[in-house]
Amino acid sequence: MSRQFSQFEQQTLALAGVAQAARLVDQVSRTGTYPIEFLESSIHSLFEFEADDAAAIFGGVAGVKLGLNNLSAMLANRQGEETRDMVRYVFNLLYLERKFAASEEMMAVVHSRLQHASFKAEHFAGHVNDVCHSVSGIYQDTLSKLRFRIKVSGSAQHLQDRQNADIIRAVLLAGLRSAFLWRQLGGRRWKLILQRKHLLQTAQNLSRDLPLV
Repeated sequence: MSRQFSQFEQQTLALAGVAQAARLVDQVSRTGTYPIEFLESSIHSLFEFEADDAAAIFGGVAGVKLGLNNLSAMLANRQGEETRDMVRYVFNLLYLERKFAASEEMMAVVHSRLQHASFKAEHFAGHVNDVCHSVSGIYQDTLSKLRFRIKVSGSAQHLQDRQNADIIRAVLLAGLRSAFLWRQLGGRRWKLILQRKHLLQTAQNLSRDLPLV
């Protein structure tokens, strides 16, 4: 029998999805590398249109373990200078989601194109880079047109690589999807301050239940 998650646990998982996307963007932009299992989970979340809960969007809690760990570090103020950009991406994604949600037309276009791309996702199983290329095009044609744009920092060598650029845009869209879910579930920016300890404890508990590998 699958576990039932509380509303607050689901909020935490959705926010961990934002943190995971931020961590992946930071890692790809600086090193050109990424943990494939978490990249696949984040991209997979874009094609879960009718999931039962927040965990199912990532294929289970294990799919967002990287996000839970980074969210915990962020909430515990353990992040150092090397993760400053990651934290900036989290807040930028939360802000960008509000701009995105204000445009019903853009939301409809993104949803429609993701539904079309989901056919490709099903038939390119194991080829996440091909899916990222399709999703990157959606991001470029929609969110890149907004006045507010997320500035990605990192190594020029890695940022100029087309495959890395596709991954970064696709992951940013996945982070936006998690930010949208977080707000749908009742998440608000002020809660990051007033409920920080509760969020931290919940993220740690959810992560603690997972295997080490």
